[in-house]
Amino acid sequence: MNASNVLDLREERAIPQSRQRRDDMTTTLLRQWDRATGRDHERLVKRLVEINMPVAQRLARHYAGRGLAAADLEQVACLGLVSAARRYDPSRGDDFLAYAVPTIKGELRKAFRDVGWVVRPPRRLQELQAKAWTAEADLVQSLGRAPSPREIADHLDVPEGEILEILGIDGCFAPSSLDVPLGDGESTTVADRQGNLDDGFASCEARTVLGPLVRALDGRDRRILELRFFRGWTQQQIGDEIGVTQMQVSRLLSRIFEQLRAGLVEPAA
Repeated sequence: MNASNVLDLREERAIPQSRQRRDDMTTTLLRQWDRATGRDHERLVKRLVEINMPVAQRLARHYAGRGLAAADLEQVACLGLVSAARRYDPSRGDDFLAYAVPTIKGELRKAFRDVGWVVRPPRRLQELQAKAWTAEADLVQSLGRAPSPREIADHLDVPEGEILEILGIDGCFAPSSLDVPLGDGESTTVADRQGNLDDGFASCEARTVLGPLVRALDGRDRRILELRFFRGWTQQQIGDEIGVTQMQVSRLLSRIFEQLRAGLVEPAA
């Protein structure tokens, strides 16, 4: 074997700073993979993890600020890197990161799925998302590239629309603030565009339910309701209008309310 293709694990302990050096060292390690067994294989795995640790740390930083501590995210990312190193099949090629990066992302997303939801989507979508992440990692290694939503859907035998749906629930980890401006230089925020409660809905419901009952009242009772609630007259003014005392108007209103209440309850009974 050419000496340039063998990485001395005892001497080369530094973590490479450049991407090219990291890629070269990773390729050299993978070429020793098939011949390594036992402790030698464990040392190769350990060194592969050390070399690519900056990648895991960078991915962890990408997910920072979404509700989980940075230290926890980095630990999850490193565990994902270890898992990828142990499961990687070098016979599929030397591009270790094409497999490792989706695996690390999958572990990070799994952490958010378990403890990081701010808005928790339906359980069905959570479970499908976990399956999609696993499928994505498997397809990356078999295809040699990132799979499309259609390919993930075919792999899982689910409609493509469901895969597209779960792609949109990452925002449940860190929903956008309602105070964020809608554009550069704009003072209008998301909250400014939110609708307000419309009291007209309650009024519409009341009219629909009470309409038949009010129409069933006699003429004087309907007149009393009109003067009291549509014109805003006092009981004394109503009494003067229909020729009774204020006390009688109060009793008439109580009787009308009781009649309407009974009419509302009777259909349910």
